[in-house]
This record gives sequence, C-alpha cells and structure tokens, in this order.
Amino acid sequence: MYRGGSSGSSGDGHLPVFVFPSSVTFFTDDTATHKQVLTLYNPYDFPLKFKVLCTAPKKYAVVDPEGVIKAKCCVDLVVRHSSVTPAHINITDKFRIHVYEHGNRQVHGWKDIPATLTAGQPEVLEPTTDSEIQFGALEGSADPHRRQYRFHERRELGGLMGERGGGRSNMVAILVGVVCVVALLLPTEGETPASPGQASHSLLALLPPYLHLSPNQKLIFAYTLGLVTMVILRIT
Repeated sequence: MYRGGSSGSSGDGHLPVFVFPSSVTFFTDDTATHKQVLTLYNPYDFPLKFKVLCTAPKKYAVVDPEGVIKAKCCVDLVVRHSSVTPAHINITDKFRIHVYEHGNRQVHGWKDIPATLTAGQPEVLEPTTDSEIQFGALEGSADPHRRQYRFHERRELGGLMGERGGGRSNMVAILVGVVCVVALLLPTEGETPASPGQASHSLLALLPPYLHLSPNQKLIFAYTLGLVTMVILRIT
C-alpha cells in the first residue's frame, strides 16, 4: 500500500489524471457522508487501467479498487469510511490513484485525493428567498435623452424602410396585373373573326401563333389577376 509521498497529478509518464472531487470530507454525525463517490475520468483515446491506494487502508473500504476504464469513459469509485471514531477526527489521509496504459505495468500518472474526518455535521446553507434579496439601481453614464432620441431614430428609420418596401411591393403587383390584363386581351387559340372584313381579322393575322393563348392559360392569368388585385387593395 501507498505510505505517504508527494502529491501530484501525474507520474513519471506525465499523464494527467482527472478525478472529481479533488478532496473528500467525512462527518462523524452524518452517516450519509461516511460513503463518498470519486469519479475517475478517461478523456484519452485509449483505455486506462487504474488502482486505488491509501495511506490508511484499514480505515477505508473501496468498492472495486482496480479496473479498466474504456476510452472517453468514466468510472465511479465508492469510498466508505469504516472507522469513524473520535481518535481519527481531524486526521487527513490520502488516496492515491495510479493509472497505467492497458497492458502495461508502468505507472503513467497518479492523483492524490485528501480525505478528512470532521466532527459534527456539514453546514447547510439556508436558501435565500426572493423577498430577502435587495436589488439596487445601477449608475449609468449615458444621457437618457440621447437614448430616447436614438430610439426615435430607429423607429423613423424603420418606418421609412417599411414605406419604401410597401411602395416597391405595390409597383410589382401593378406590373403583374398589367401583364395579366394584356394576356387576357390576346386572342385565343382557334379563334376566328365573325367576318373577314372586321379589323380583328387583320390583328389576328399580325400576331404570331405563340401569342394565341389557350383557354387554360387565360384562366391562369385571370386567376392571377384576381390575386394581384387583392394584394394591391390590401397594400393601399
């Protein structure tokens, strides 16, 4: 068993060992504290073998003091104080955790955890209610009138941008509406004038075939014109 020695976080291999908490305290009058949990972490990409030693092994019991931690995992070490007597009060012992690379007997790092037995019970901090908390005003260096003026600047700027955006949307809607009206005025496929002498006959002859819209296309333009009209009325 380990009998003293200097405290350190790594051994000859300079491999840091991560354990939480960094110290444990047992209280004589609180049996719940007679059992503590140490969490040993392995943040490395390879498994680690560990072994728990102690300066006073007869006073403590550790569940599974040896084992292997997989890569990127952690393990809980349950430590129980088995000799809670007045003679051991205010005596600090130490746990030392050795770590090895799995399959290697050489110690690559260690961590010392102080353990102290204290008389009495742990102090319980009473929770503070909101009614007991007092809030004070903070002193500011900025001018409140200037802050209000800047706020109005933002509001005016936002309103101006909104007006510009609304006007731009209105122009687009009107343009789409004009296109729909022109499309509805174009001749329909298969349309023939009532008599060859009408002016519409010459108009049909001048328009290329791709400007003769089908009835389905005109229905789409009519539906779009209705939607655009609703948008224009809503914007205005």
